Amino acid sequence: MTIAVRPASAFEDVRTLVGPKSPGANVCWCLSYRIPSKLNNELRGPARGEYVAELCRAERAPGVLAYDGGEPVGWAAVAPRSDTSFARSRRIPHIDDLPVWSLWCLRVRPGHRKRGISHALIAGAVEFARAHGAPAIEAYPLDSGGAEVDVTMAYAGIRRNFERAGFVHAADTTSVLAGHPRVLIRLDLR
Repeated sequence: MTIAVRPASAFEDVRTLVGPKSPGANVCWCLSYRIPSKLNNELRGPARGEYVAELCRAERAPGVLAYDGGEPVGWAAVAPRSDTSFARSRRIPHIDDLPVWSLWCLRVRPGHRKRGISHALIAGAVEFARAHGAPAIEAYPLDSGGAEVDVTMAYAGIRRNFERAGFVHAADTTSVLAGHPRVLIRLDLR
């Protein structure tokens, strides 16, 4: 298995990873942290997918995709923190004024899990941020202490996977997801 990670500019592949089975469904599309809350609530059904399609056509893709051969098998959302709701978060602190990037969502398709794809996505997101001039990249994963995490709530990632990629603990947060605390971890890219 050779996994390739590329910018998420192919909308149909992004749809495969984060889109709903029913086009009219009001699912996340990985927009919840990317856009202001008001806009997130206003975008309903197909409008959510149309918004993501625009993001995929932008000069800077909304994240990265992992491919096994030509098949899209994983997604990671990554963008400057200033372009996300993390810029205004009271639960996830700012530790300095560095214009960091945020990596906040990892998704691996069922049938492809436990094959190292999340590690490839983290590495690919880091390289994507570096290529766009990010001085550092942050993530806000679950610190599950080794406990099992419900797969639907594991989108934030697991702390140990980021630490394997060289991220270090930068701060505790007051954010909790699926009963587990989230931590702020960072990788300096300078």
